[in-house]
Amino acid sequence: MSRIGKKPVAVPNGVTVTIDGQTVKVKGPKGELQTQLVDLVDVKLEDGQVTVSPVDQTKPARSAWGMSRTLVSNLITGVTEGFTRKLEINGVGYRAAVQGQGLQLNLGYSHDVVYPIPQGIEIKTPKPTEIEISGIDKQRVGQVAAEIRGWRPPEPYKGKGIKYAEETIFRKEGKKK
Repeated sequence: MSRIGKKPVAVPNGVTVTIDGQTVKVKGPKGELQTQLVDLVDVKLEDGQVTVSPVDQTKPARSAWGMSRTLVSNLITGVTEGFTRKLEINGVGYRAAVQGQGLQLNLGYSHDVVYPIPQGIEIKTPKPTEIEISGIDKQRVGQVAAEIRGWRPPEPYKGKGIKYAEETIFRKEGKKK
């Protein structure tokens, strides 16, 4: 039994959920999202709660149960609160700035990296060494954060690079004489 899948997802006030077959559409104050769930689970909306259950007790159906419930939960959280990822930049001369529809990154290359900001994603730079990525779709926010981090992942010797704010870098000792 899935402990996550058993819990129903509460639908807060101001949020409308429509279920059409395996498609779940959620509309709230921040926007509208939808997802297509696998055929191995049943989704029902009853008295202000969305419940997900497996169609049978096979291993693949039970595996998809908890994931499907979490996808529905992320839709509801996204349209009510939204999601945010924070990145930190470490390194001499490394900095970021939002300019127009792009994020300009100085990361020690011979040229500046300009990352175009996708639609539905908002990027802020409160400090030159901090980047805040926010949006209503958890997957897209995480993907944008991973793409920005991919330009200069943190290295273990000096800790230079772009890292997630909650990430800890395992530091290595340098060469000894």
